[in-house]
Amino acid sequence: MDRLLLVGVEPDEISELRPRLDIPFVSTVTLPRIKVERGTLHVERPNAVGHFLPISKVVFHGIYENDFDFINALALWGGPCLPSADGMLDLRLRLPGLVRSLRVSRFNAMPRSFAVTGVSVNVDRESVSKWGNWHCGENKEKFTGEWKAQQATVIEDFVEGQAVRIVLIGDRPWQIHLTGETWKKSIHPDDAAYMPIDAELLEDTRRLRDHFKIDVIGVDYMIGNGGTKHLLEVNHIPNVTRFPEIRAAYLDLVAKWV
Repeated sequence: MDRLLLVGVEPDEISELRPRLDIPFVSTVTLPRIKVERGTLHVERPNAVGHFLPISKVVFHGIYENDFDFINALALWGGPCLPSADGMLDLRLRLPGLVRSLRVSRFNAMPRSFAVTGVSVNVDRESVSKWGNWHCGENKEKFTGEWKAQQATVIEDFVEGQAVRIVLIGDRPWQIHLTGETWKKSIHPDDAAYMPIDAELLEDTRRLRDHFKIDVIGVDYMIGNGGTKHLLEVNHIPNVTRFPEIRAAYLDLVAKWV
């Protein structure tokens, strides 16, 4: 029996998907308990502790504090997953995800520094330190001079310019101008908006999408005031509810994929 597991998809989106899905499904906003038994994925039934149901397909759209083991289980299972469990596994952790992405992207020329816990580095230019595995502008600090890492930290030049994101939902692209009142930019402020798509950035995002075999992706770039382009971050679970057109495209993709 086919049964779908939807993880992290918001209730409003579930309501719209329900009439478009022709198989039974289990949905949860929180991270459910799962297990893999001899190649079959099972999820604990909501409100029935210890009762597990077999699952044949998974749609995963969330970032949780402790979701890496969950993604590992999906990859080990190897069944149909949107986006691909292998791609999420490659990109979920910020630093290894960045390293892997820089090997693929054309826009990888910015030199970066790295410090392990307790080690200090000195820089003579304005720089940004990034640590941890949260996205959305978390765990970043701008500094000049000495920086002592409290945990493993990657350090890159601070670039004056325009922060943008290329979003791909399937093969439907958008470019978003990221904004914010401080140097940290994101898609959430009211003045974040669509902008004309840069052909080079779109081609680069498609290269990353194909390399990681991931059908939903958001790639953040910085376009310097002199026109130079730099890869900043690859989001394996980009926000799909901020803009109505992207939301509709995501729901279409899920319904057709299922």
